[in-house]
Amino acid sequence: MAETHVLFVEDDDVIREATQLALERDGFAVTAMPDGLAGLEAFRANRPDIALLDVMVPGLDGVSLCRRIRDESTVPVIMLSARADSIDVVLGLEAGADDYVTKPFDGAVLVARIRAVLRRFGHASGPDGAAAVRAEADDPAETLLRFGDLEVDTEGMEVRKGGENVALTPTEMRLLLEFSHAPGTVLSRDRLLERVWDYGWGGDTRVVDVHVQRLRGKIGQDRIETVRGFGYKLRG
Repeated sequence: MAETHVLFVEDDDVIREATQLALERDGFAVTAMPDGLAGLEAFRANRPDIALLDVMVPGLDGVSLCRRIRDESTVPVIMLSARADSIDVVLGLEAGADDYVTKPFDGAVLVARIRAVLRRFGHASGPDGAAAVRAEADDPAETLLRFGDLEVDTEGMEVRKGGENVALTPTEMRLLLEFSHAPGTVLSRDRLLERVWDYGWGGDTRVVDVHVQRLRGKIGQDRIETVRGFGYKLRG
């Protein structure tokens, strides 16, 4: 089996080298770059399986780099931020990142997050992923779900709105599948963190909120309703 290729963009030499060694010990192939422009070139040249981007890097900051990557690819992106309460976290998620890790981080925690994101992307695409998602539905034989002008094809992992294809990232697709398997049911942020982000522990609900907003922008602002104090639900 081929090694998972990680693009790691970090300007601090000590952190970059130590993290690269830690990831390589866990079996990852790592391309480490010190700035955003070099990171973008490496992404285009190598097409990694996942990107780890520090928010504050020179040349092209991590948020801008994430946005450039997302313009070209749905590859998973994890942002690294020195402050858990930083606006940079939200900006990174809005730019298309799938998750974030706060610095300083434990190597084992980072590896666990990487593996969780990769598992999620495997579940959200390809024939094996489609089968896994259908197995969780109440009626796994029903593969084309309709909600007004919105169609969700759980077999082909495609979404159409008014007959037009809607491009979703794997995380957005997984989130929509959770909603569409339980239309009209309020799903809490904690449940969504567990089911979509594979968090077996408490997580930052901002990840959910930003992804819901991104999803609304693609399938319609009124399609997902906020239920204050409880969570979200899909309008049938």
